[in-house]
Amino acid sequence: MPEHDLTETREYFANVPIQSNGFHVKGANSLDWGNKNRLSRIFSKDSGKTVMFAVDHGYFQGPTTGLERLDLAVPPLLDDADALMATRGAVRTSIDPSMNKPIVLRASGGPSILRELSDERVAVTIEDALRINASAMAVQMFIGSENETQSMQNLTKLVDAGMRYGIPVMGVVAVGKEMVRDARYFRLACRIGAELGAQIIKVYYTDKEFDSIVSTCPVPIVVAGGKKLPEMEALVMAERAIAEGAAGLDMGRNIFQSKAPRAMIKAVRAVVHEGLTAKDAFSLYEDLSE
Repeated sequence: MPEHDLTETREYFANVPIQSNGFHVKGANSLDWGNKNRLSRIFSKDSGKTVMFAVDHGYFQGPTTGLERLDLAVPPLLDDADALMATRGAVRTSIDPSMNKPIVLRASGGPSILRELSDERVAVTIEDALRINASAMAVQMFIGSENETQSMQNLTKLVDAGMRYGIPVMGVVAVGKEMVRDARYFRLACRIGAELGAQIIKVYYTDKEFDSIVSTCPVPIVVAGGKKLPEMEALVMAERAIAEGAAGLDMGRNIFQSKAPRAMIKAVRAVVHEGLTAKDAFSLYEDLSE
C-alpha cells in the first residue's frame, strides 16, 4: 500500500495550541476527574455559577408550607434550576428518574423540634449517594454550637468518603446560638469548612463585608435564600450576592413560597446567569406572573 502523506496533518497539529483544561470551579483544579465532572454539572461552564433549588426543609421541618406535596411543587420548577438540593426520600418518592438535573443530596440529619438541632449525624451512606447518582452531598456545619465537633466530624467523614468515590461535599453553615450572623462569623465558618475539605460552602448573605467572606474562602460560596422575603427584596439580595462574588444561590422558600414560583425562579436565574439587575428581574417576574 502507498504511504499516506502526513505533512499537512502534522502541520495542523503543530499549530493547534495544547488545551490547558483549566477548570471553571474555584479551588477544584487539584481534584480528580469524577469530582470535577460532578461539580461541572452543578456550576455552569458559561457563567461559572449555579441556581440550586432547595427542597430539603422537610428533613427537620416536616411538610413545610409550599412543599406539602413534593410531587406537585417540585417538578414544574426543575427546568430553570441548575441543581436540586433534596433528601433521598424526596428524590425517590417524588422526582421522575428521567430528570437530568444534578442532585445535591442532604446527607445529615438528627433532631427536629424536641432537641438541640445541632446534634446531627451523617444520615446517608456513600453507597446510597452513588445509587441516587448524587452530584454532591450536603452536611450542616454548626460552628459555635455545643455540637460543633460532631458536625465537623460529620463533614470530614463525608469528605473522606467523597474523595474515595469522586463526590464533592457542600458544607452548609448554620448559625450557632451564641454567634452573631455577621461577616466575622461567616468568614470563620466558611474558612473552617473549606480547610476541612468541603468543595462548596453554603452561607447566608450579609449586608456588610460579604465580599470579604468570598475572598477569604478558597472554594465557591453559594448563598442561602433563607426565610421568605418579598420578591423584590429577594432579588436585591441575589443581585448583591452575585455582584460581590457569590458563585450562585441555593433558594427554596423564596421560590416555592412565592405567589408565582415559576416566574420567580426564572427571575432568579436571570440575575445569576444573565446579570440582570434586581429591578429588571422583578419586571420579568411581574410579566411572567400575569
